[in-house]
Amino acid sequence: MPNDVASPVLKRFSNALVVDDHPLFCDALVMTLQAIAPITDVATAPCLTDALARLENAPHPDLVVLDLNLPDVDGFDGLLRLRKATNAKVLVVSSMADTRIINAALNAGAAGFVPKHSQRDMFRRALQALAEDRNFVPEGHMPTCDEDNATKDAVARLASLTTQQARILDLICEGKLNKQIAFELSIAETTVKAHVTAIMRKLGVHSRTQAVLIAKEASFEEHLRSSG
Repeated sequence: MPNDVASPVLKRFSNALVVDDHPLFCDALVMTLQAIAPITDVATAPCLTDALARLENAPHPDLVVLDLNLPDVDGFDGLLRLRKATNAKVLVVSSMADTRIINAALNAGAAGFVPKHSQRDMFRRALQALAEDRNFVPEGHMPTCDEDNATKDAVARLASLTTQQARILDLICEGKLNKQIAFELSIAETTVKAHVTAIMRKLGVHSRTQAVLIAKEASFEEHLRSSG
């Protein structure tokens, strides 16, 4: 039920998209959003693929609430692709709330970050900040430091890729050959080769292996191992 005493600035958000693969938590997020802001329309998607399809075929929301750890995403490329698909503010809500994860999410275009299972008041303050065009991070979070430069650089390079190029890089990381990629994406092998060339140029590398290393630098596994 919408909150009748929500801050006037929160009227900026009237519809939202929640992207989370856990049904119960997804429902809880929907209820939270509608309790703290005058959001009347909340759509949901269990994976990045469904979220991107919805953005292609339906009016864009004012706000996207995104869980980083989705079944069809292995890193920040999902957030990067989502940012390319919509101008909506993206609030990341994740159980992975390590400093490096938060920094990388902000570098990848998130407008704010709220750890999962935070109190409702933190969500309220996050939406207030986003509505005022301010980024939001949890109290005590440290800004990006020098040791995160490699990750920041990797995320910046990946952000230059188109949505199709990002999908192809994902498949390259899975070890698939151009012929297999062409089959999976229903495009010509020559088109895949052209995309691979463009990917390597944008990433500033000279081989597929080097491209994979750039992608791995922005992966969750790399962040969690480095911070463990």
